[in-house]
Amino acid sequence: MVVTNKIELLSPVGNFESLEAAIYYGADSIYFGLDQLNMRFKSAKNFQITDINEIVKKCQKQNIKTYVTLNTIIYDKDLKLLKFILNQIKYLKIDGIIAMDHSVINYARKLDISVHISTQLNISNYEAIKFYSKYAEAIVLSRELSLAQLKKLIAKIKTNQITNPNGKLIKIEVFVHGAFCMAISGKCYLSLHLKNSSANRGACTQNCRQKYYLVDKQTGKSIDVSNEYLLSSKDLCTISFLDKIINTGINILKIEGRARSTEYVATATDCYRQAIDSIQNNTYTNKKINTWLKRLHNVYNRGFWEGYYLGKNNLFPTIKNSSIKFGKCEIRSYNESRSYKKKRYIGKVKYYFQKTNIGLFKIESDKLELKDSIFILGNTTTIIKTSVKSIRINNIRRKLVGKGQFCTIPIKCYIKRDDKLYKIIKRI
Repeated sequence: MVVTNKIELLSPVGNFESLEAAIYYGADSIYFGLDQLNMRFKSAKNFQITDINEIVKKCQKQNIKTYVTLNTIIYDKDLKLLKFILNQIKYLKIDGIIAMDHSVINYARKLDISVHISTQLNISNYEAIKFYSKYAEAIVLSRELSLAQLKKLIAKIKTNQITNPNGKLIKIEVFVHGAFCMAISGKCYLSLHLKNSSANRGACTQNCRQKYYLVDKQTGKSIDVSNEYLLSSKDLCTISFLDKIINTGINILKIEGRARSTEYVATATDCYRQAIDSIQNNTYTNKKINTWLKRLHNVYNRGFWEGYYLGKNNLFPTIKNSSIKFGKCEIRSYNESRSYKKKRYIGKVKYYFQKTNIGLFKIESDKLELKDSIFILGNTTTIIKTSVKSIRINNIRRKLVGKGQFCTIPIKCYIKRDDKLYKIIKRI
């Protein structure tokens, strides 16, 4: 497969640890939220405006673009804060913003700030693309579109030379991995209706992830359904057909997950970076796909499905004792993550002996044994994955070390004081 267009991998960042992971594992660009006016302000840690300068400096060193999410509904009371944030974004040289509200888009254009139109606007047709191209560098298309629809839209853009405010062809961006909302392009009102906490203001209370029972209101009888998570979608995963997505002419591939862990960001970024590179150099194989899928299953996920890209009818849970045949199910039948493995915090770095590549650790919980899989991370330390090849306590070899003890372990990469040590264990 010959890829003629430049593919940009856009990774989510929720803290400085995730930022380091995204940079290290090959993101072309990153996106993050501030403490207000973004769709993950309640579920993710988010950054402060005072962090932007450091984020930009780190990314510019690696030629990585930076985008701030300002993708909530805006009320009149927010306008003063909005303008302050956008003025700071302009001053601090952020590459662009992701927005849905026209007040954000309009003021950003006045400041000549690049805009990516959020998927929240549910753009699904050529005329909508043509309209928003006057205001934006890129458009995140609706998640409900199929590959065939994407290909036709992008072909029309090229044929009709639909350009952005800079005179270049409008870029098209799609989600390729991560959480999937039950509502059309994420515009959900369930949280507001049930708990007076608006998902469209970044305060989703995740009502769709809870258990529900299906009841016939006329008879009052419960209907037997094969799972209780009637509204909770599985996660999107497209790595097994990423070549088909790229073949549509897409410009930007976006990973969801600003509220997820550093190891999730590291693994997803690394797998999709490798997949993109493999597609571009014609080494994209089933063997590699299976390896990537296994790795993606080892970090947080709610099970995987392909979204609507392949044109399948994936809306309904399987109903017991029913003659009605539904398509492949996107609704999960379990709670929490379906990852094969999970991390357990066990201690911190106290010192690193750089000449001998030895780390001194204090074990603060649980225990550590020879051959255990571990990873180390910190605000300025790239996530380091390795296995325990040797343990010494007071320079005496040991097979394990317990809570409250100090030990030394060989670590090839440079680590810093107070970096966190985790043990990777199988999820039961």
